[in-house]
Amino acid sequence: MNQHRTLFITGYPGFLARWLLRKCLQTDDRAVFYLLVHPNEQQRADQALKHLEDTSTHKDLRERISIVYGDIRSIDLGLSGQEVREVSGQVGEVYHLAAVHSLSEERRMAEAVNVHGTANVLAFARAMPNLRRFVHFSSAYVSGRRTGVIMEDELEPVHSFRNPYEATKYQSEVLVRRAADRLPVTIIRPSGVVGDSRTGEIDRFDSVYHMGMLLVASPVTPPLTGEGGAPLNLVPVDYVVDAVHAIVSNDDSIGKTFHVVDPNPLPVRRVYEAIARRAGKKLPRYSVPVNITKVLLRFPGLEKLAAVNHEAVDYLDNMAFYNARNTLAALEGTGVRCPEFEEYVDVLMQYVRDYFDQSGHWTDRGTSDIWGRLP
Repeated sequence: MNQHRTLFITGYPGFLARWLLRKCLQTDDRAVFYLLVHPNEQQRADQALKHLEDTSTHKDLRERISIVYGDIRSIDLGLSGQEVREVSGQVGEVYHLAAVHSLSEERRMAEAVNVHGTANVLAFARAMPNLRRFVHFSSAYVSGRRTGVIMEDELEPVHSFRNPYEATKYQSEVLVRRAADRLPVTIIRPSGVVGDSRTGEIDRFDSVYHMGMLLVASPVTPPLTGEGGAPLNLVPVDYVVDAVHAIVSNDDSIGKTFHVVDPNPLPVRRVYEAIARRAGKKLPRYSVPVNITKVLLRFPGLEKLAAVNHEAVDYLDNMAFYNARNTLAALEGTGVRCPEFEEYVDVLMQYVRDYFDQSGHWTDRGTSDIWGRLP
């Protein structure tokens, strides 16, 4: 048995994978890592590791981190026989983050990565003799269009999803739950992940950033979408990785699902008003229905202004409340808590302003991944 932790992380150099790696390095001086990187992401992965080396106090990162190039859509994740034997024989913890996150992705690609890819990662993990933990990053939105209180242990049949992302993340969680009788599974369900609560750093402009970009760039205050009473559940990325680290540090978390969400989310109107104040705009006096907003976003120029994704508008009128009982119990006594939106909205807005000042417009990147998108 290895005397140190050996972790296998899929989805590097995606945003959450980079943050998870950084957190693990900070909390365990002896842990070693295998990072699964898609061949198309080689340059970006090298850049991310170079940045990590430049900003870290650890001088032995290259000795502790091994990159293996592969594709979760392939059997054995596209690794060579030697790589399969090496990784399988040494890894004790698997963190599965590789996924298609775009709300507008076509269903075929979403199924290939999120569903079939997850099945391949599960099969790969079953061959690991020293496996102690399999952490699957799912999504709070596997509940689809359900409303009301959503419990962590629930995964009821859902007949209506907003987009292929939700549908395929639901299907992938079904696969992971079925494998839980043979694998030490822990399921993580984040809600809408935003930037670092201390710096504002983010990988793509979506979710609350649509509001910020509209309010910063528009000469007038755009109307609120929907009634504004639905909760907008946002979590900073630093809270997500801190919470995950605390959760997986306890063996009692095996076999459980955790909503990594804001336990007290603000309604959409409160979020909109907070951003409007920071943008120096008057508060909106009226709102427009979601379906009307989607029509307006098709007008030439308006969609370019903020590169708003039509599918994202649906989340501004979603009366779902994600119960986080398991997560709150796991975090009790750790000092890890989800900061309130008002505590970090200023740094999110500053990040938006800085990006706007540097690029001059939003059409360069819009809602795409600033670091590129992992297929």
